Amino acid sequence: MEKYLPYAVLLFRITLAVTLLAAVADKLGYWGEPGTPNIIWGNWDSYENYLQSVIPLLPKGITENLAVAVTTLEVVLALMLLFGFKVRWAAVGSGIYTLLLAIAALVFVGVKAPFNLNLFVTFGASVLLACCPIYKFTRHGIKKRSTYHPY
Repeated sequence: MEKYLPYAVLLFRITLAVTLLAAVADKLGYWGEPGTPNIIWGNWDSYENYLQSVIPLLPKGITENLAVAVTTLEVVLALMLLFGFKVRWAAVGSGIYTLLLAIAALVFVGVKAPFNLNLFVTFGASVLLACCPIYKFTRHGIKKRSTYHPY
C-alpha cells in the first residue's frame, strides 16, 4: 500500500485545489445564478453579503476589501497546490483559512453553515496534506528522486 501513497497525495492536492477554485467560480457566477439549486452564492454581490453576515462586526467597506483578499488567497493557494509549488505552505495556508472561515460561520451564521460549505472537511484535508512527509509529484520531489518513507 505504501507505494500508492504518492499517487493518493497527488490526487489529494488536485482535489483540494479544485475545491478552492470551485468556490471562486461560484463567487464569480460561473456555476449559475443565485437561487439555482446547488449554487451557494452565484455572483459577487451575494458573496459579499454572505461575508458580511459571517463577519458582521466589520464595516461594509472593509468587508468588500476582505472579499477580494480572500478570493485572491483562494486562487493563489489553489494554484500553488495544483502546480506543486510550496505544497506544505499552501496546505497550511488553506487549512488556517478554512478553519477561520468555519469558526466565523459557526459563530455568526449557525451550526449548519460550515457543514453546508464542507469547511471542516477542507480543513481536515489541508491538515492531512500538510502532514505528508514528501510530495513526489512536485518539481522538488521529482528532482530529489528520493524514495517515499512515511515515518
